[in-house]
Amino acid sequence: MADNKYCIILAGGNGSRLWPISRTVKPKQFLDLFGTGRTLLQQTYDRVAQFIDPSHIYVSTNVAYLPLVYEQLPEVDDMHILEEPLRRGTLAAVAWGSVFVAKQDPQATLFVTPSDQIILKEETYRQDVLAGLEFVGKNEGLLVMGITPSRPETGYGYIQMDDEKPLSGDIFPVKSFTEKPNHEFANIFMQEGNFLWNTGLLCFSSHVMLDNLFMLVPEYRVEIPRMMAEAENNDPKLVPECFSMLPNYNMDISILERSSQVYVQRGHFGWADIGTWASIGKDVPADDKGNVMLDSEALLYECSGNVIRLPKGRTAVIKDLHDYVVAEEGEILMICPREDVAAMRRMHTDTKFGDPKS
Repeated sequence: MADNKYCIILAGGNGSRLWPISRTVKPKQFLDLFGTGRTLLQQTYDRVAQFIDPSHIYVSTNVAYLPLVYEQLPEVDDMHILEEPLRRGTLAAVAWGSVFVAKQDPQATLFVTPSDQIILKEETYRQDVLAGLEFVGKNEGLLVMGITPSRPETGYGYIQMDDEKPLSGDIFPVKSFTEKPNHEFANIFMQEGNFLWNTGLLCFSSHVMLDNLFMLVPEYRVEIPRMMAEAENNDPKLVPECFSMLPNYNMDISILERSSQVYVQRGHFGWADIGTWASIGKDVPADDKGNVMLDSEALLYECSGNVIRLPKGRTAVIKDLHDYVVAEEGEILMICPREDVAAMRRMHTDTKFGDPKS
């Protein structure tokens, strides 16, 4: 029986929300944040390779990060690296990946995963993903994976499932998407019980994705046929010339929120998005005072709720600090309230301190 399961790992983001640790020259997916000996990208690849043939796994990344991908995933050859010459959002990366895989296998079912997530129960993850791929192999639809919320989180997107119409196991039609609600709405979603966190994990058959791109995104009606023609050369690094002309669009907004063929699968594998310092503070194991030590040394006195990340050989000694981030990289030491995302954004975009030196 033919193996039609494929995976695209998205590894092209610049990870700016975890500045100054994650920065343009080396974003978070290429970092070992937790001292495991493997970076987030390596952990993602290891996890997927347990149930998808490595010859069917592709890594999509920006051209600037090719040396990092080569270094961290030496087992992945050029034929399995989808090069992005410039950033055009998740939609363009998924579109080119879908086109290229479809040329290799018209019956392909694809699993798309970001490279910067925590998965707590890997065997359950394997079972859920395989169930999702089986569903999209038999049904005309796009499947996004969701997780039952454990708190009224305002930093995640939410998916409302139509739980009165289950299709297969934990798979339901989608009623609505909500991106990063305020605290009041997040509380309501928790109480309703039919809202899930949007993990960004997707399953679909290649032809369904291409049909949706063609129907829902006018700019792709010309470009999809061009991409199909370009994919004939069987070299993913030869990105179509039209890539630079594609709009910078998000997959959720452009396709998932507009398509009539979208379903959600309730996952049970334990999940967290390594997106912001605030989310790390909530989702990563902490000490009895809620302090998170990211492979760092510190002496904390009467401190709680802090996230600490320091270079090797550095030790912080801190007293009476609560709900802050203390992060050092290069010549930059940032000390900022953990939840003040706006302040962190201002720091990152400041022309003097925007990107620490390598």
